[in-house]
Amino acid sequence: MSTAITPSETIWRDRSSGVLFIALMAFAVFELAKWAPIQALSISPLVLGIVCGMLYGNLMRGSMPVQWGVGVNFTARRLLRIAVALYGLNISIQQIIEVGLPGIVVSLGVAIGVLAAGTWLGVRWLKLDRDLAMLTAAGSAICGAAAVLAFESTLRSAPHKSAVAVATVVLFGTISMFLYPLLYGVGWLPFDGTALGIFLGGSIHEVAQVVAAASNIDPETTEVATIVKMTRVALLVPLLLVIGLWLQRRDAAVSGQKAKLPVPWFAIWFLIFALVNSSGFVPENILDTLRLIDIFLLTMAMTALGVETRFAQMKAAGPRVLALAAILFVILFGLTSLLVMWVS
Repeated sequence: MSTAITPSETIWRDRSSGVLFIALMAFAVFELAKWAPIQALSISPLVLGIVCGMLYGNLMRGSMPVQWGVGVNFTARRLLRIAVALYGLNISIQQIIEVGLPGIVVSLGVAIGVLAAGTWLGVRWLKLDRDLAMLTAAGSAICGAAAVLAFESTLRSAPHKSAVAVATVVLFGTISMFLYPLLYGVGWLPFDGTALGIFLGGSIHEVAQVVAAASNIDPETTEVATIVKMTRVALLVPLLLVIGLWLQRRDAAVSGQKAKLPVPWFAIWFLIFALVNSSGFVPENILDTLRLIDIFLLTMAMTALGVETRFAQMKAAGPRVLALAAILFVILFGLTSLLVMWVS
């Protein structure tokens, strides 16, 4: 006698199948990221994941059962929050203290200045959608693709907006990764030693891009640049809390009723995991394993985001997003230079 499958069992099966499918894609992306030409360009699995996901979602989406979409969406939304929270294991209070007040001032100035300028310019001047402007600004201001994902989760924006924002991070982060060491080599960057490390950590988009650029100079510069970059990453939590408070007030003004504060709990856990990493109680080999798992989960989220993104949606964003990212690239360079000269 056969037993009928309940709707809840069907949803669970479809969700599991979708998550497993994305996990297999992410594993393939991980292997592809080990290819020497890709490693030479310092392209992280996160970025590669969204590219591969977009190619699949636009060119081969008919090969995936439509029912699995619930699992893809679960990965791009729920699993994403867990991955962003675990990203806190990459920073420590000791690192922030080590770089000192100059690094903290530059990180704070860049994160707040670029995020505010990008949102204002995008909405008021370039007439972009608020979420798209803020996602693009967050990618430049804080920590590249990881910041875009965190803000996307808080803003609950459409997948294609995050994909567009990540694309700008890839483009201009890659340009800065190659350009800044070149400018330093010909003597066009007025920084050296610690000041140069602070500049690179404060002005380049992705963590991997910062490491790649600084490693072309010397180990000391690489260490300072990485710590400053991770200080920018740490600012993700307070900025998300401020954004949550702003969203609450905006919704209250529109509805005329007191809205519930949309607390990004994954950001709180991000901070908790950073404190765990700072405590020294967890063995380093376990932390390394958790960090690797986290990168894989982030790659899964980015891949799922790519699968949900359509080229037509990105095309509809037009050249204005590219213009905003280009302006932010110039602002990043100028603002970081001024701040470094000031703190030095």
